[in-house]
Amino acid sequence: MSQGLREVLQSQWQHGGWLARLLGPLSFLTLLAVQAKRACYRRGWLKSYRPPVPVIVVGNIYVGGTGKTPVVIALVQALRERGWTPGVVSRGYGVKIGNHPRTGQGELAAERFGDEPALISHATNAPVSIHPDRPRAVRTLLSAFPNVDVIVSDDGLQHLALARDVEIVVQDGRGVGNGRLLPAGPLREPATRLREVHTVVTNVDGPVAMAPAPAGKPYRVSMWMEPGAAWNLREGTLRTLWELQAEYGRAGIAAAAGIGNPERFFATLRSAGVSLNTTVPLPDHYSYARSPFASVKTGLILVTAKDAVKCSGLGDNRLWAVPVTPHFSDPAFFDRIAERLPAPGAKAASAPRQ
Repeated sequence: MSQGLREVLQSQWQHGGWLARLLGPLSFLTLLAVQAKRACYRRGWLKSYRPPVPVIVVGNIYVGGTGKTPVVIALVQALRERGWTPGVVSRGYGVKIGNHPRTGQGELAAERFGDEPALISHATNAPVSIHPDRPRAVRTLLSAFPNVDVIVSDDGLQHLALARDVEIVVQDGRGVGNGRLLPAGPLREPATRLREVHTVVTNVDGPVAMAPAPAGKPYRVSMWMEPGAAWNLREGTLRTLWELQAEYGRAGIAAAAGIGNPERFFATLRSAGVSLNTTVPLPDHYSYARSPFASVKTGLILVTAKDAVKCSGLGDNRLWAVPVTPHFSDPAFFDRIAERLPAPGAKAASAPRQ
C-alpha cells in the first residue's frame, strides 16, 4: 500500500467520509463473522482451552499498534515482583513457524521469533512461546518451562480458543476512530466490546495526574511513555537524550519508527527536548532487510527499542535506540490486576472471570 493511500485510509478510519461509507457493506459482513464466532464459543460448539495456570490477555480492538508491548513488558515485570513466574505467548508476527511452536528465553533472534517477542524476552528474560495457535503455544511453553505459573498473551484478544482470566485492552488517542468495523473503520470488534473487558489502558501523549482510577467497569487507567538513556547499536555506548541533542544538534538528528503509530515516538522525543530534522515513519513490523536510511543525511538516527532488535545488523554507526518506560495514572494498577488472580502457584479458575 502506498503512503498516500495509507494516509487517506487512516483519515477515513478516524473521521469517516466517502470511502468509509463505500466500504460500509463489507463492515456488516465483518460484524456477522464476529458475532457468529462468539456465538459458537458461547454455545459450546467451539471449545476454549483452559490452561492449568491463569491467563492475562493484552490486546486491542483497533487494528495495528496502540502500545501493547510496553504494557506486556511492565506487566511481566510487575507480576514477577509479586511472586509470580510469568511466561509470554505471542503470534510471532511475520515469522514462518510451521506446526510446532518456537520457545526461548533471553536474547532471541527477531527473524526467528518476531520483533515484539524478541524485545519482550530481552527486556524481561521471561520464557516466550510463539505460534498463531495460542493454546498450542501455551501447552508448549508450560512443557518447556514447567515453573511458569501465569501466562501473559501478547495480543490475542480475539483468539477465543484460549480462555482467559483478565482482558486488558490498550488504546491510544485515536480511540475507536470512526467507530466502524474493518474495512470501513479500524475496529476488529464493535466498540461495545470495551464494556466486557476488565481494563482499558489509554496511551496518552504526556503525564497526567496520579490518582486512583474511577469506579465502574471497565477499569480505566492512562499510560504515558518516558524515554530513557539511548544506546548505540554498534558500540553499546549509553548517552542521555540531552547529551545527544547537545552533540548532534548541529549535524542534524533523525528519528525512525516501524511501529503502529510512529508519530507517537516522534512526539515523545520532541517532548524530551530533541529537535528532529527528519522523521522516517515505517510500516509496523518493518523488516529492515534493506536499510531505509541511505537518503538520510543526519549525523544521528534515533530508533525505537522494537526496531533495534532488527536493525542492529545494518552496521550504521548513526543508529541509537531509545527505550521508553510506561507510567500509569493509577499507582495501584498492577495490584488491581494481581487481585484478580489466584495466589501464585494455585490452579486457575474453571471459567474465565469478567
